[in-house]
Amino acid sequence: MSNVQQTLAQLRDLRLVSMADALVRQLEQPRLHDLGFEERLGLLVDFEWTERQSRKLKRLVSSAGLPEAANLEALDFRATRGLDKSLVASLGSCDWIRRQQNLIILGATGAGKTWLACAFANQACRSQFVVKFYKASDLFSDINVAMLDGSLPKLKLALSKPSLLLIDDLGVGEMTATIAHVLLDIVDRRMRTGALLITSQYPPEQWHSMFPDPTVADAILDRIVHQAHRVNLKGESMRKTLARSRMKQER
Repeated sequence: MSNVQQTLAQLRDLRLVSMADALVRQLEQPRLHDLGFEERLGLLVDFEWTERQSRKLKRLVSSAGLPEAANLEALDFRATRGLDKSLVASLGSCDWIRRQQNLIILGATGAGKTWLACAFANQACRSQFVVKFYKASDLFSDINVAMLDGSLPKLKLALSKPSLLLIDDLGVGEMTATIAHVLLDIVDRRMRTGALLITSQYPPEQWHSMFPDPTVADAILDRIVHQAHRVNLKGESMRKTLARSRMKQER
């Protein structure tokens, strides 16, 4: 076995597969042979690092369970949507997640709340934060199941771990008194461990009526709303807008 083959085998044994692949490419490109040792080594390390970052991002996005492949670069800033570019840019830095603050995205059905929430969540993954997406109705269902099968402590722990927990469409799904108490516990834990992103058709001023117990409602809203940034999406349903656009293209 030649020295090069031995080096490639050792790199792969060390799980530096991307570096090994980059070395093979270097050997196949004579022009790179004129570079100094430090430059060639730097290229190998850069390639390995970039590939690892890419794989990590894919894992983070996959584990987040985001329903939309959204990103802030593709955000529609049409004036009728009422989006503040400076606010979006500020939130895109993810400093609010680092500070364990919250974000509330409001808008009518079809306004693009879930898409925008997923874009911010994708940005969080790019910043190497662990994210978890939940439809509010699915979360309530999982809480009910966990109470029945005894896995509620495990569920609470799992929901406290991500840097960002995204609850989509709050106000949809039955909120029982028991679920409200569990949700309070989850929110209370998250105030010490990470950030919340909540989307809803209803403004926070109307959230109180969603909860059967006013005391629990006060406690939850106090923890969520008072340290939250807010984005209000305006305009008609994006689904209708896209449908009209497709119809025009098909004509």
